[in-house]
Amino acid sequence: MDELSDKDRLKMEVDQLRKELPLERMLVSKSAEELKDYIESQSAEDPLVKGIPEDKNPFKEKGGCVIS
Repeated sequence: MDELSDKDRLKMEVDQLRKELPLERMLVSKSAEELKDYIESQSAEDPLVKGIPEDKNPFKEKGGCVIS
């Protein structure tokens, strides 16, 4: 990028802006509301919220350690 002239950098920037121009934009408030609704609808199945059932927990200790 350092080897490019100012003209080439500006041309690249204009090309990038032309690509971004037709993208549809959403209001942050609308996006945030949709994200919140999705999270709330999926929370019943989320193991971080609900927890993992004891019988399906791969990290559950299988048995105690006995030192003799």
